[in-house]
Amino acid sequence: MKKVFYLKSCGTCTKILKQFDLSDWELREIKSKPISEEELSEMFEKTKSYEALFSRRSTQIKAQNIDVKSLKEDDFKKLILEHYSFLKRPVFLTDKEIFVGNEKKNLEDLETFFN
Repeated sequence: MKKVFYLKSCGTCTKILKQFDLSDWELREIKSKPISEEELSEMFEKTKSYEALFSRRSTQIKAQNIDVKSLKEDDFKKLILEHYSFLKRPVFLTDKEIFVGNEKKNLEDLETFFN
C-alpha cells in the first residue's frame, strides 16, 4: 500500500507532492473523497494517536467553536471523520510507515524515505 492523502487547494500539499515521484502511489484528494474509518484506523495503527493526525490549523476549529485542549482521542477521531479539514496533511501512508503533515522533521524523513 502506498497512498497520499492531500487537499488540492492546499498550496503546501501540492508543493510537497511535486517533490517526489508518486507515479506508483494512490493519490487521494480528501475533499472530493473523504477518508474512511478504515483508512483512519490504518493511520492510527502507525501513529497510535488520533491527535497526531489532527490539524490544529483547521478553520473548522474556530467555526465550530472547538476547545482543542479539552478534546480526547475519540473526539479527535470523530472530528477527522466528520470534516476533511481536520486531517493534518499531507499524509503519506505505506504498509510500514506514515509521514504526517508538513513540519520540517517530517519533510526531512520523507526525503530520506524517497532517496
